[in-house]
Amino acid sequence: MVKFGRVLTAMITPFKEDGSVNYAVAEQLAVHLADRGTDSLVVCGTTGESPTMTWDEEYELFQVVQKAVAGKALVIAGAGSNSTSEAVAATKKAAKLGLDGCLQVVPYYNKPPQEGLYNHFRAIAQSAPELPIMLYNIPGRTGQNMLPETVARLAEIPNIVAVKEASGNLDQASQIRCLTSPEFAIYSGDDSLTLPMLAVGGSGVVSVASHLVGEQLQQMIEAFEAGQVQVATQIHLQLFDLFKALFLTTNPIPVKTALKLQGWDVGSTRPPLCDPPVEVTQKLKDVLSQLAAVSASKTSENEFSDN
Repeated sequence: MVKFGRVLTAMITPFKEDGSVNYAVAEQLAVHLADRGTDSLVVCGTTGESPTMTWDEEYELFQVVQKAVAGKALVIAGAGSNSTSEAVAATKKAAKLGLDGCLQVVPYYNKPPQEGLYNHFRAIAQSAPELPIMLYNIPGRTGQNMLPETVARLAEIPNIVAVKEASGNLDQASQIRCLTSPEFAIYSGDDSLTLPMLAVGGSGVVSVASHLVGEQLQQMIEAFEAGQVQVATQIHLQLFDLFKALFLTTNPIPVKTALKLQGWDVGSTRPPLCDPPVEVTQKLKDVLSQLAAVSASKTSENEFSDN
């Protein structure tokens, strides 16, 4: 059974001042994330600004990240498109690169019906049967919701092994769990819904917040799986303000801002995205300061208990 892990980071793409991809910083960030709680890196997804990247840039980034985290984390390629033939071509190339999986988003803008969705993903899966595939349902961005019944049909295809469910609908996640085998992984596409999703059969999260709190997310999921629900809830509540702050404006604007506040040279977002309003930056500063205070407090408690 394919296992992508518990915490999958939807990795940002660093850019230089001239707007080109900063592969050196991407390499450093990938290693940093792999060392701090990330099991798999999802490269060139929505958070990675795939809509404004060329395929050549994406293929180069796949290889840079793959080399950087070899033996530390898996690499999942964002290879989706609203053109089936384009997604097939990208998936074949990802397979040839020896990546660990690919993320396939519901086709955006053209709003295919459920049968069209099924045919789209089946064609992609059949084009590279050796490559594990994660479906990605995010109707807020694509304009179309992939129904649980469609997910269940697709889950019968051997190399379709998971879904990133970002509809925000826990009933839908529950229905997917009812209709699929336990081996089929369901990942939360929203950091703030990770803990509730675990309660209805989820496997983990494809996370934005893990750029900043990957280890805490691992601890939360491990605690839940160990039956320590109160501990998991406490971690969730400590991180909740961060989860919300990272979506005060369009993702990935806030997380890139937060990383810059921490000293990372990740650059700005590509147009038509833009810099955040002053109030968003201030909120991120406040939340990061609060998290640092909590972490410092816990360190002090641990030191005290060891004496």
